[in-house]
Amino acid sequence: MSISHLGFKLARSLLHCMDAEAAHGLTIKTLKTGLAGNANPANPKNLRTSLFGLTFENPLGLAAGFDKNAEVPDAMLAQGFGFVEVGTVTPKPQTGNPKPRLFRLSEDQAVINRMGFNNEGHTAVFARLKKRKPFGIVGVNIGANKDANDRVADYVSGINTFSAVASYFTVNISSPNTPGLRNLQSTEELRPLLQHLNEARGQQKRHVPMLLKIAPDLEPEEMQAIVTCCMNGAVDGIIISNTTISRPSLASKLANETGGLSGAPLFDLSTRCLAQFYLYVEGKIPLVGVGGISNAEQAWIKICAGASLLQLYSGLVYQGPELVQKILQGLSLKLIENKFANLGDAVGSAAERLAHQKPLGK
Repeated sequence: MSISHLGFKLARSLLHCMDAEAAHGLTIKTLKTGLAGNANPANPKNLRTSLFGLTFENPLGLAAGFDKNAEVPDAMLAQGFGFVEVGTVTPKPQTGNPKPRLFRLSEDQAVINRMGFNNEGHTAVFARLKKRKPFGIVGVNIGANKDANDRVADYVSGINTFSAVASYFTVNISSPNTPGLRNLQSTEELRPLLQHLNEARGQQKRHVPMLLKIAPDLEPEEMQAIVTCCMNGAVDGIIISNTTISRPSLASKLANETGGLSGAPLFDLSTRCLAQFYLYVEGKIPLVGVGGISNAEQAWIKICAGASLLQLYSGLVYQGPELVQKILQGLSLKLIENKFANLGDAVGSAAERLAHQKPLGK
């Protein structure tokens, strides 16, 4: 019997009485025991999509940050996700930033984190991924150690280490919690980084798609510069977006905690950024929409803004695993209602409007 069958509201009440990071740790432990059960969902046929040489049974993925050390990718696939992204993983293990560093803003349905890429490192994560049976799509989000003398070398190490086991890579250069990391989004640093990563990819036995994860806190000229760097096969896709360092109007007393803000308040900013990127890439690079998705309507807006795939994480904190099926069923109905034969036909259908409109959705 799954946690959802026992009543997620009861489980949430217990978890939300705990420190946020401790509650997350307990969730991972529970998933590892198998007590969370298997949702065994039936994927609506009109949500099936193929990108980067991969076939996704549905477009909804679990964003990086939930399963940093690849402890429960199969358990999360079993909850109905079309793909799971583990990490962020750095070459060497690191403890991350001092605690407390993870905060629930319940009044705002939001989360602030300043985790700092805490993870067990390449060796431990590779061993887990190597051990699992090849099932489903599991991407690896790679990053650089805080004390790295050569950050480019750290990312190259991620490519070399995980090429045998990753369904795809995500190059995370947009976390606000590693000092100076976001500088890699500048043309001067991004272009040589991608060049080195593609050279490393070319030396592997198998071709693994590579996505770039960017911040939502970018000016239009910065977005255009990133797109220029990403063209002509430099990346296979762009994930939009990471957490924001901005602070929209928030009700929680924790609103001024430093770190990246995710959850409901990120929806408008990340979706406008997504729509703007869609217009800039002109259909030449697939996009993944992330940020503030908490219902099917918002997932649909992301698709219409230009997302070919979606990811979520913070929504699970407040709604639990049942959110996955609610979104997938809702998306399938949206396609039917709007007379789209498949997901690809709907992608970007409202990007021009959504690139400038606010608010975008609740």
